[in-house]
Amino acid sequence: MSVSVRKYTEHDLPAMLAIWNEVVEEGVAFPQEHVLDELTGAAFFAAQSYSAVAVDAESGRILGLYILHPNNEGRCGHISNASYAVCSDSRGLHIGEKLVLDCLAQARRLGYGILQFNAVVASNVHARHLYERLGFVQLGTIPGGFRLQDGSFVDICPYYHVL
Repeated sequence: MSVSVRKYTEHDLPAMLAIWNEVVEEGVAFPQEHVLDELTGAAFFAAQSYSAVAVDAESGRILGLYILHPNNEGRCGHISNASYAVCSDSRGLHIGEKLVLDCLAQARRLGYGILQFNAVVASNVHARHLYERLGFVQLGTIPGGFRLQDGSFVDICPYYHVL
């Protein structure tokens, strides 16, 4: 499978919404509790500094996506933040790695100096291993920082990568 990452287009929105909403509904990675619809999704992806999709070159199918945006403003405006989502039937195929590497390049291109993740769920071991392999540094652990769908709390781990 040959996968490329490119800037999203409006044509990509239905697949992006399906992938994003799948992760939101799983309730184990994203802080959002409400799914996006056509209107809110179009506005959400357009409002980011950069939104991208991972596409299978053979089929044209969108397999994943990321969003990149400022983590803060003003004196901390050089710090970016991102979120990644891969459709469940394509996980384990190194699509997340392609998304993160492209995101690092886009963050640099846009003039950010740091990419920071505020809330990587501690049990998301595949993401954590990927981030650490790509040079992200864990800042610590926030006990009980993420509420799962069943109401229980798990730790989150902030990470950063100097660009």
